[in-house]
Amino acid sequence: MKTLVLFYSTYGHIWKMAEAVAEGARQVGGNEVVIKRVPETLPQAILDQIGATEAQKAFAHVPVATIEELTDYDAIILGVPTRYGNMCGQIQSFWDGTGGLWAKGALIGKVGGVFASTATQHGGQETTIRAAHTLMLHHGFVIVGLPYAWQGQMNIAEITGGSPYGASTITGGQGERMPSENELEGARFQGRHTAEIASKLAR
Repeated sequence: MKTLVLFYSTYGHIWKMAEAVAEGARQVGGNEVVIKRVPETLPQAILDQIGATEAQKAFAHVPVATIEELTDYDAIILGVPTRYGNMCGQIQSFWDGTGGLWAKGALIGKVGGVFASTATQHGGQETTIRAAHTLMLHHGFVIVGLPYAWQGQMNIAEITGGSPYGASTITGGQGERMPSENELEGARFQGRHTAEIASKLAR
């Protein structure tokens, strides 16, 4: 079985979550886990202007995925930063190119999940995840979320992301907050849970 953790990250928050998702997915026996990123669409001048260039060096070694390789995986878990309550343009642009796969039904029956980040507690984590679920459903994915079996999403002792729709993190308005241990644990749980379901379907 093969699982792809596919992400876009501007300042490294989703990259940290992707690592945790992959860590959880690797706990399922016989599962080969691959982490890849989607192509950057912003010009270098803009990345420099918003202060992302230095941050992105931390995951510059991660290979860029191709649309054609999506058929190689049994499960795809998508890491999506939020932009105005919706998916960032980089993720949308990548999936806009999958029309050929859709026409052939090439992704039908694969297992899909989504994790996200927002600057604020109410910045659109759930709407972003649900938007990504919609595109996966159009491709015929079996959607897996983050069930309440992971009790960390009930935590009210601290600010935390996570919902039944998927793991998430809150970055702060200036990107100053990296994922907490509770949020990373939610990501690990989602990675493991998604891979377990994919494994059952593969059998």
